[in-house]
Amino acid sequence: MAPARRALIAITSAQATLFQGKETTGLFISEALHPFKVLVAAGFEVDLASETGSYTPDWLSQQPDFLNGEDLAIWNDLDSDFRRKLDNMPKAADVDGSQYGVFYASAGHAALIDYPTATHLQRIASEVYANGGVVSSVCHGPAIFHGVVDLATGEPLIKGKSITGFTSEAEVTMGIMDELRAWNSPMVEELAEQLGAQYKRAPGIWDDFHVVDGRLVTGQNPASAASTARAVVEVFEKL
Repeated sequence: MAPARRALIAITSAQATLFQGKETTGLFISEALHPFKVLVAAGFEVDLASETGSYTPDWLSQQPDFLNGEDLAIWNDLDSDFRRKLDNMPKAADVDGSQYGVFYASAGHAALIDYPTATHLQRIASEVYANGGVVSSVCHGPAIFHGVVDLATGEPLIKGKSITGFTSEAEVTMGIMDELRAWNSPMVEELAEQLGAQYKRAPGIWDDFHVVDGRLVTGQNPASAASTARAVVEVFEKL
């Protein structure tokens, strides 16, 4: 039986300051909004959940370069479907992973803080994959894979597979690598190596780029959120 045409977008619950304490990082809005729009347009029922049921919007993601036009209007409309679901998220512990055919880990730098130990979100992702669904992430979303396993083998889900995510070069370019190191979490490239995955990236750190490896779909950065979701739909349609 084909997996349910229903998707869960994971949201980071964490928040922290970056740029010497000047700005707040949390959910990178477009990394959840863009896949939400793509999946809804493709006929999916889409829900959102975080480990604690809460979220903090990332400062950078609210700047005009990243949030404008229709996206800004949706964000500002507290009665939009996206905002209602985001502002009233359940805790991941209360979510039944068997009801979903797609798991999509959105991110923001804050995901490096809570995703590695977000056991309930990780459980959902593992269940979706075990039930024949599609598991995906974007940008810092691969931090979730720290505890996502292939239930058939007990091995890390991404072991032996190809993934992408935010580059270490981009962290250095943004001038925040030293601050990120204080969080004691591996960068995406490092996590891939630790878990036995092959990390791939585009030539440019801001290029729209995603990788499909079977039922695992990953995107490199905020610019890749929509194309990653479209690739998810393509994979799902072939299940």
